[in-house]
Amino acid sequence: MTTTSLTGAPTEATHSAADLTGKRRIAFASYVDENYLPGFLVLLRSLALSNPSVCEDFVVLYDDLRPGSIAKIRALHPRIVLRRVNDAHYDSYKKGDQDNYLVRKAYFILDVFRMREYDTVITLDTDMVVLGDLGELLKLRHGLAAVSQFFYGQHKLNSGLLVIQREYLSDEFCARIDATGRSGDYELDKHDQGILNAVLDGDFIRLDARYNFVKRRLSGDQPVPEDTAILHFTGRHKPWQGGESGYSLAEEKWREYELDDADFHAAYLSSSGGLHHDLVVHYGTPHVARTGDVETARKVAAAHIATGNYQDAVDILESVRIPLDAAWPHEVLGHALMSVSRYDEAKAQLLLATAAPNRAATAYARLAQMAWVHGDNASALKYATSGLSVDITHRSSRLWAQRASAVPSQEQGSAEDQLAHVAFYMDRQGNAGDKLLPESVRSAFGPDTGSRRWHSVHAHRLFDEAALERVNARRGLVIGGGGLFIPDTMPNGNSAWQWNVPDDLMRRIDVPIAVYAVGFNAFDGQSYRANRFRDSLRLLVEKSSFFGLRNHGSIEKVRSMLPAHLHDKVRFQPCPTTVTRQLVPGWQDPATRDDTILINAAYDRAGLRFGHDYAYFLAQMAQAVRDLGELAEVQCVAHSLDDEKIVFDLRREHGISMPVIPMYDFDNDGIRDLYARTKLVIGMRGHAGMIPFGCGTPIISLISHPKMAYFLRDIERPEWGVSVHDRNLAAVLVERSKDLLKDHAATVADVHGRQQELWKVTEANAADLRAILGG
Repeated sequence: MTTTSLTGAPTEATHSAADLTGKRRIAFASYVDENYLPGFLVLLRSLALSNPSVCEDFVVLYDDLRPGSIAKIRALHPRIVLRRVNDAHYDSYKKGDQDNYLVRKAYFILDVFRMREYDTVITLDTDMVVLGDLGELLKLRHGLAAVSQFFYGQHKLNSGLLVIQREYLSDEFCARIDATGRSGDYELDKHDQGILNAVLDGDFIRLDARYNFVKRRLSGDQPVPEDTAILHFTGRHKPWQGGESGYSLAEEKWREYELDDADFHAAYLSSSGGLHHDLVVHYGTPHVARTGDVETARKVAAAHIATGNYQDAVDILESVRIPLDAAWPHEVLGHALMSVSRYDEAKAQLLLATAAPNRAATAYARLAQMAWVHGDNASALKYATSGLSVDITHRSSRLWAQRASAVPSQEQGSAEDQLAHVAFYMDRQGNAGDKLLPESVRSAFGPDTGSRRWHSVHAHRLFDEAALERVNARRGLVIGGGGLFIPDTMPNGNSAWQWNVPDDLMRRIDVPIAVYAVGFNAFDGQSYRANRFRDSLRLLVEKSSFFGLRNHGSIEKVRSMLPAHLHDKVRFQPCPTTVTRQLVPGWQDPATRDDTILINAAYDRAGLRFGHDYAYFLAQMAQAVRDLGELAEVQCVAHSLDDEKIVFDLRREHGISMPVIPMYDFDNDGIRDLYARTKLVIGMRGHAGMIPFGCGTPIISLISHPKMAYFLRDIERPEWGVSVHDRNLAAVLVERSKDLLKDHAATVADVHGRQQELWKVTEANAADLRAILGG
């Protein structure tokens, strides 16, 4: 499949979000057969209980597992990937008994090196038990790491645990393995890694022995060292086969995880620390069905809410009887119900939750939010004030109090001269990019962006009969002002995207609709799981006279959800912030620029942005800030309050200090002025790239979201982006910054040229819009 660049030339489409963001794809892998199945089930339980916040794909290589065995495996992990192995290509190997389990495992585990869909693979033997934190293994990014064999010295590795990076998951390395295997030029010892040792010849990263602590080191009933992360029951005698004398203390550790489902689920759900939401759902759902436990149902519902599965959250809590005085479950159920637009039921649940002091502030804030969604500012203020009376520091209650008490702008123009405008209208200290967007959209329709020409419709407020009447009294309806196609910023059950509009009211809009520069904003790892969004999207496209999305990546995603006959209605309309110089009346490029480089980092949905790599990202940014400081003064520009986290973390972890520019406090002119006067912006937020670009300033995007790559692909400058996961992030950032700054005038001219191409698209679309909307 191909897409079209801004110049009209076809370019190959990239469908994988991970390919665009560079996010590392990590998997565990084991070879499992029926004889070793009991060991593997214990391994899975121990992994979950010892690392409750970790849930990566687990690849099961197998050749003879029965359906019942596969069902047992799936019951213990939500992300099992089954891969049947084919040993035919090993038949020509000269050594080994193919009927011997150890020999077969030696061959089959090498299939791991034929995986291409992962960047890091961690192999675990089925006679292992995980006792400690594996976080350090998940953070490894280079080479092939293993523990040296206990009996054979530093030259050989024990392949029970391997941490394999993508340079080894390659055709070249597989060819070396195959050549060695067929030549027979290796020693296949009882530790089953002869071929691999022959290929590597000692060239591997040595891990501490605690990550593959072999049983033989405990001979004579020695206790397992407390820092052991993985205990490996090497040898012929396995714990599930009766064990071996002299190792009773080690086998006691293994038997701690020989649990039935009920005990295992209960043990996981009572674990302290951060539990992974996928594991909470996987273990908690059958636990609730078996026990009716309300607290577990609350945890499962909260996990569903965290991943945008609001109806599932409602279902799990409605399946149990919640006592009247159980405030927290009532609050979570209220949250879930309001997220699927069952507002009256949500209100009842949240009022029950206000009875408990520790949940009252949050419950009152949600009640205030619902009242505001329905346009009832008086009730919203009352609830928000009640929340602050419980906890004066409660941020959400303060936000809703500010929204509810804000004085709406007075309508100045006549309805027939106005366009209605659905957008996300940001709060005073909200995200700077979202604050600028509604005005930028309006500027694409003319210089008057105020209430004389525009009637504001907040996307997050329920679109009801009164709102419909007001819109139908205008000349037309413009929908645009950000990535409105995202499921979880302000969830609702009417549309499942940001505009809270029921289908029947959308059908009754009888003025022309123009969807303008909207983005599909789902993160890598985030998806729309309900048909509600697809149905609402299809109706919107059918109703629209103009349907423009702000990048070709969004166009691909939206078209994939539509029937073929609607594909041609979806067109490219760049975000108006990217052509700011063309839209702002009297714009003048700065005569001089500040000697600064502005850095922006984003922390919303940090797990989806960084995965296991945040510590690495921070260390790389520390080095980059040091080196960039030799080129210009480096400052942090914060689009929102949370963006300041990078400054605190750099100071605490690396002793690096940066001044902070609180852009969330700026007005729109101030935002544009600052970005126009700096020399370079290195930004992670979408509009920390698009706004400075529109002001004529060079940019480098820190890519943690597909939309950043979409934009750079559209302007045919992918080299202006670098993944937050890049193995050489600091070096790449500094090198590219030097390239852009060494002839700054030429770089600015290139930005202007790229922008001019986007302006041509915008002007062509403007001609169509004038015909549709008039004026």
